[in-house]
Amino acid sequence: MTTTPQRPFTLLANDKSCRARRGVLYTAHGAVNTPVFMPVATQAGVKALTSRDLAAINAECLLANTYHLYLRPGTEIMELAGGIHKFMRWDRPVLTDSGGFQVYSLSHICKLGEEGAQFSSHHDGSKHLFTPENVIAHQSKIGSDMWTCLDVCLRNPAKEPEAKKSLEMTQRWALRAMKAFRETVPEDKIAKTSGGQWRVGTPLLFGIIQGSIYPKLRAQAARFMAERPVHGFCIGGLSVGETAEDMNASVEAVTAELPEQAPRYFMGLGTPVEIWDCVERGVDMFDCVWPTRTARNGTVMTTNGSFAIKNAQYRRDFSPLDPECDCFTCRTYTRAYLCHLFRSGELLSHRLLSLHNIRFLTRMMETIRAAVENGDFAEEKKRFLKKFATLKPQSRAVPACPLDL
Repeated sequence: MTTTPQRPFTLLANDKSCRARRGVLYTAHGAVNTPVFMPVATQAGVKALTSRDLAAINAECLLANTYHLYLRPGTEIMELAGGIHKFMRWDRPVLTDSGGFQVYSLSHICKLGEEGAQFSSHHDGSKHLFTPENVIAHQSKIGSDMWTCLDVCLRNPAKEPEAKKSLEMTQRWALRAMKAFRETVPEDKIAKTSGGQWRVGTPLLFGIIQGSIYPKLRAQAARFMAERPVHGFCIGGLSVGETAEDMNASVEAVTAELPEQAPRYFMGLGTPVEIWDCVERGVDMFDCVWPTRTARNGTVMTTNGSFAIKNAQYRRDFSPLDPECDCFTCRTYTRAYLCHLFRSGELLSHRLLSLHNIRFLTRMMETIRAAVENGDFAEEKKRFLKKFATLKPQSRAVPACPLDL
């Protein structure tokens, strides 16, 4: 007999050697096994892939973006369509980013104030205002399973006074977003954060933790958010150009202050080595455009490292991309064929390489979850790093164009 969980998140296992965790996040559209990588469907579509493709490679949850869906096609249209799941024919969970990063990345045409963020559309120059309240309303119309609070994101390195000022505004905005969430979702339908029965069919609210690269600010921000009525926690403002050392120190400062019975989501991280590092420090959820963007540029991730499929050495290589991979691309095509497609400018190469790169990450997360359950996370991480070539530092940097989704 299946019983309803008392909380949206259930912790199943902890690794003894570090903070790595194994859990399950329950949503209105099903359970998400954590740690998890979420492919990015910024505009209600993962580039070059269909919903059937994503289900076949075991993508358990997608990330969509409120900013972009608000501008196009418009959240009213999404509401008329019956929500994002019906709109894009995806029956698994969806988390929506509030648009805070887009405010940051488009700051040359955006003005922040206590009321919210005023910005000009990058499509037609029209003027718009995002507030903590209307961002909650937009996410309600989108119909996603997990909503996030509007936040202020800074470019690193930021001066500590600037980081503190932005953090304080993020916290004030968060309080307003929480109030709007309570007014949007009836009290008797809001998932309980501790004790009592929880109704699985209700949306979840995630609070965003900022603080730049300053561990003290990060810890303070985590304590503030841990005391608030949210169901999960986002680590924002990292993987935007800071060093790996600063990133890891900031993550450690945050996870040390957060409750065990709630998911921790690192926003915008998708490179394999850094995912292992952050899982080790207690992070549960990740998303990034990196695997699909690099696929469109011809970069392939494999068990034995990454390589550029366009290189001449692969023109006569009739082996699969990765002999250990079970994706459709690896089971069907050779490196020689994929090299030919990419060098010929065939769009099919984008689809097949994207399919493989995302499956590489979902397989990696399956390995991580099993390692935590078996109590050998540290050993499995060593095995992975020994085989996988270290990625170049610039692969973690913010793209030159924030619209390159």
